Amino acid sequence: MTYPSGQLDGRVALVTGAGRGIGQEIALELARRGASIVVHYSGSEAGALDTVAQIEAFGGTAAVQQADVSIRSDVIKMFEAIDHMHSRLDIVVNSAGVSGGGGLAELDEWQLEWMLGVNLCGPLFVASEAATRLGDGGRIINLSSSLAEYPMAGAGVYSATKAAVKSFTESWSRELGKRGVTVNTVIPGATSPGMMDSAPEGAFEFFKSASPFDRVGRAGEIAAVVAFLASAEASWVSGAHILANGAANT
Repeated sequence: MTYPSGQLDGRVALVTGAGRGIGQEIALELARRGASIVVHYSGSEAGALDTVAQIEAFGGTAAVQQADVSIRSDVIKMFEAIDHMHSRLDIVVNSAGVSGGGGLAELDEWQLEWMLGVNLCGPLFVASEAATRLGDGGRIINLSSSLAEYPMAGAGVYSATKAAVKSFTESWSRELGKRGVTVNTVIPGATSPGMMDSAPEGAFEFFKSASPFDRVGRAGEIAAVVAFLASAEASWVSGAHILANGAANT
């Protein structure tokens, strides 16, 4: 695959959850296109360092920042550190997320708070800080899930947190558009590397057969959509929700 090298030269991108899965591939893709990357992680330090090593191996620039995005003070400290590292911030990708589920009658309050914290408060806290820093041509790209479009039994809380991300996108795009900032959602279907790799037994075949392509998505395919939205070519795309799920029916 060839990449439009230099497309994002001079730009600085924060990618949350960039130590593994889709987040890691997004960080790599934006770096290939010339952006300097802030590789965020919460618990996967080894993965984040691996992301940086891969970027540096092809001549890119990257640095790690740790934060629990569900804690606002952590997010503020992360942005203060970014301010010291860079004189600008151009692209923010909210890709950090956690999944979980269970029957309605067996609602787990800890799991509820965990998913609400990371999947809902996390993008909100990150975007709130980004809103004071992004200028004309800035980008916020939120990652949702096809389970927000096709909720399944036992995944109600997860689906709700990812549906909320779409509402954030529509509101923020109208608020920040006055400053030349676009805000969009990418909605992946089942993807590997990604959460699909830790899904219950049988889930892989289920989601594979749901697509006419008879496979699940590749993290690089999601990263390519994100990279387009980060580019100058997407300057008139804002408030949009892009479903990248291989025409799957679930």
